[in-house]
Amino acid sequence: MSATARRATILASLALLMAATRVHHFAAVPDASWAVFFLGGLYLRPWTRLAFPALMVLAVAIDALVIQAQGLSFWQHYCVSPAYWCLIPAHFALWMGGAWLRGYRGGPAAVALARLAAALIVSVALCHLVAQGSFYWISDSVMAPTMAGWWKNYTDWLPAYLWTTALYVGAAVMAHLVAARGAPRSATARALGTD
Repeated sequence: MSATARRATILASLALLMAATRVHHFAAVPDASWAVFFLGGLYLRPWTRLAFPALMVLAVAIDALVIQAQGLSFWQHYCVSPAYWCLIPAHFALWMGGAWLRGYRGGPAAVALARLAAALIVSVALCHLVAQGSFYWISDSVMAPTMAGWWKNYTDWLPAYLWTTALYVGAAVMAHLVAARGAPRSATARALGTD
């Protein structure tokens, strides 16, 4: 399989994962969108100009479909305000966390795990800062915003977003390790798109 075909397969898989989970947002199946953008940066960094915009368009399209299914227009929904467009830099922070991690391959397993944890924590915290902060300060949903109110909101929601993203990324790491055990090292790197 060529590098292009491998990356296309990864992109399609990430898009399917996002489509399958984003429609539920707070349902029993947690939204994998944040993990999708982090993993996209990791596995699709050479395709950033194509893959990141494609996944953003998909995210917005899913949101629009879900909102319309509720009988609302896109702009009537509680979560949609001028701050909604700040999701682009927020999700790009996740993408860049994965892309940064891709630059550090090899080395002891403990070091690789520490890099993964650091990249994930920093990029999720930054994504949440932009997404939640813009909603809190720019949207009309918060009547009297204060620094204390913003900080409480930020810290109340951050653990849940970090946990959900870490679960999906952890599952991807496990799949990566399983694939690495079952194939020669160079074939594994090619299969995962990290060549």
